[in-house]
Amino acid sequence: MEFELIDGYLLDGRPAKAEVVRRLLARPAPIERAGAFYEGMRVLAGRTPDLSLMALRLTLAGKPADDAAVVRLRGIVERARGGDDGARAAYHEELH
Repeated sequence: MEFELIDGYLLDGRPAKAEVVRRLLARPAPIERAGAFYEGMRVLAGRTPDLSLMALRLTLAGKPADDAAVVRLRGIVERARGGDDGARAAYHEELH
């Protein structure tokens, strides 16, 4: 799984989204529930919304990617990107 790839983008903005999408599409996870996310990435490429990557990350972790979970993860990601070190721990707790 490409957890570090997605985590790096969501938390630090590295690598660039286009590179993340390219690498994810090159080696898609064999998880049936993730198929729609990969199809969306094939269509949107570098324009794939961050929320889709968050939902994919939840799915790859075996978590539900419902609206509440994605919104919760988005809030954590925004705090982490803003420099809240506690948010990084919350991000990893949310996904494990």
